[in-house]
Amino acid sequence: MFVRLIIAAVLVPLIAALLAITLSFSDQSALTDQDIARFLLTPVGAIGAVFIASLIIVAATIDIAVMTAVLRSDQRGAGKALAAAFGFLTRSLPRLAVFAGHLLVRVLVISLPFLAVAGAIALFLMRDFDINYYLANRPPAFMAAIASGGVIAVALALVLLERLSAWAVALHMSVFDLVPTRTAFQVSREKMRGHRLDLLKRLLSWLALRAAVAFVLVGTIGFLLAEIPPFFSGNLALFFTVTAVLIGIWVFVNSALNAIANGALSDILNEEFDRCLEARVARGDPGPETHAPRLAWLSGLAALFAVGSLFVGGTAFNQVGGAERVDVIGHRGAAASRPENTMAAVIKAIEDGADWVEIDVQETADGEVLVVHDSDFMKAAGVDRKVWDVTMEEVAQIDIGTWFDPIYADERPPLLRDVLEVVKGRSKLIIELKYYGHDVDLENRVIALVEAAGMQDQIATMSLKYPAVQKMRRLRPDWRSGVLAATAVGDMSGLDGDFLAVSAGRLSARLLAQAQSVGKDVYAWTVNDAASMSRMISLGVDGLITDKPKLAREVIAYHETLSTPERLMLRLGDTIGFAFDLTPETGAEM
Repeated sequence: MFVRLIIAAVLVPLIAALLAITLSFSDQSALTDQDIARFLLTPVGAIGAVFIASLIIVAATIDIAVMTAVLRSDQRGAGKALAAAFGFLTRSLPRLAVFAGHLLVRVLVISLPFLAVAGAIALFLMRDFDINYYLANRPPAFMAAIASGGVIAVALALVLLERLSAWAVALHMSVFDLVPTRTAFQVSREKMRGHRLDLLKRLLSWLALRAAVAFVLVGTIGFLLAEIPPFFSGNLALFFTVTAVLIGIWVFVNSALNAIANGALSDILNEEFDRCLEARVARGDPGPETHAPRLAWLSGLAALFAVGSLFVGGTAFNQVGGAERVDVIGHRGAAASRPENTMAAVIKAIEDGADWVEIDVQETADGEVLVVHDSDFMKAAGVDRKVWDVTMEEVAQIDIGTWFDPIYADERPPLLRDVLEVVKGRSKLIIELKYYGHDVDLENRVIALVEAAGMQDQIATMSLKYPAVQKMRRLRPDWRSGVLAATAVGDMSGLDGDFLAVSAGRLSARLLAQAQSVGKDVYAWTVNDAASMSRMISLGVDGLITDKPKLAREVIAYHETLSTPERLMLRLGDTIGFAFDLTPETGAEM
């Protein structure tokens, strides 16, 4: 574990530096969603991605290399083994990085044709309708694409297995026998000829044993976490202590399992390397490492890590209290209890106490601004028509409620002006601008409708398309606007806008701190269960984008009654996948 911390201390700053350098060639401090894909297709973006991937592969290979170095040094005892590991790292890190780069290029050359074929098949089979229709309804074309992707994935896995088994000792040849990296792969292939099947059998046995042990240990800890803490629900302090102890045991067991498994894997590969050496000594075998200065450096690094951990831990603990106010934002209205993006859903969100109602808008063929999320009506109505091709006369015939429940058969895609009228004075409205490459003048049409309704101070706009956010900022700098992101690279706090709407799975304390330090609110989406809502509140988000605004309002109210240790317990439990019931009627029992 200590060696892994050292590796992280070296590689994480390098990855961050490479990321910063790569992003400096774009015109933004961060890239979100479609921007990431577009930037990766540029020469600079592709080169940056390759270098960053190389560093990640370095981290993956160093574990094996370091353990192998300890095995080959014949050092026994924690201190001597640690000195051997550190000495190996100081000598071999550049060579490891070069090896990882060569490995990355080879894996990419093998993988890219398979990935290209899979992408082409998916594009061909799923080109007719919006992706949300395929995900929701899983038509034959979707299942065919999935099946094709599965076949291609298996084929790729078999090819990679054949190549990687041939390269089983390439790392050892390069790092320990000092064979030039360029030829180490070929030397490994020659040495492994006739021995790969035996190695694969041993590796499969290792993998099966590791999986079985992990299943038993994780299952046991999971059972204890599920069954034991509720017995102490009457005493929250004891409840917290028992849960914390179980989580600590889980962390220790998981770390020990990984260390033992990686050690066993290293031993298997090292034995194979010894066979290839044919009884001679490897030219680069590590010697004894007994230098006191290196141990002093290790102690110093340990102290720095300890101080850093205390600082980060203290900061996280202080942040568990959450934001002073958390807004409830009804996602497409109250989409869990009414058909999404309908007047019924908007009204229900208002009734459930949503501070904001979030909707999506696009333009129709006759220039109206329609509330609709997908590029077509297949998911909600089974109608194969693109939004930009329909007129309001056609929209009047599109039933988007029956799929949810026949009692909503009268629901039709509403106009933005109608939603503005319903929301005015009762809540506020977040308007997400949707773009599928057929917009005409969406921003100005939205502006005209909002100003006609006199709701400039009751709305906000946001979009996945960052240039659209910038355009709205130029057109109406006084209006509230934000950036919507499922994924992001870089410092999002430097983006234009008053708020960031970020996928809950991508949120971190660091992102929140960056954004809030420059006055930006952070909204988490889409959060639909009580445990995740509480975790987001504890993390410090400014708003919850949810299909269940009523539940969010109840969880916020209940969360305000919890102590800081209780909130911390919720965060720890959610981190390991253990959800607490926080609905008001059972919340007192956790």
